[in-house]
Amino acid sequence: MKIDIDRLTEAELIDLNHRIVARLRFLQQLGAHATMLEFRIGERVRFEPHGSAPVEGIITRYNRKTVTIVTEDGRRWNVAPEFLQRLASAKPAPASSGNVVLLPPRDKR
Repeated sequence: MKIDIDRLTEAELIDLNHRIVARLRFLQQLGAHATMLEFRIGERVRFEPHGSAPVEGIITRYNRKTVTIVTEDGRRWNVAPEFLQRLASAKPAPASSGNVVLLPPRDKR
């Protein structure tokens, strides 16, 4: 199907624009979701924030477009999955651990 945009009214062009933007957002979310599913909760990962040193942590949650990473010092980061790199886990989780992720204790200040 071809659309001759030269014959569309302003209102029709605006509607078409909104539909195109919605479709592009959907396709982007679909791609992010597929990438996200390559990672598992409890998996150790690394990413490099812009202008900062690399950060390592554990995936604790899937969000709509990002995953939540918790670092050893308790900081939480929401990171798009395409920026993540897998790390070899120093201590493999027991097979019976299920969805439980052990985090280091927080410093009480």
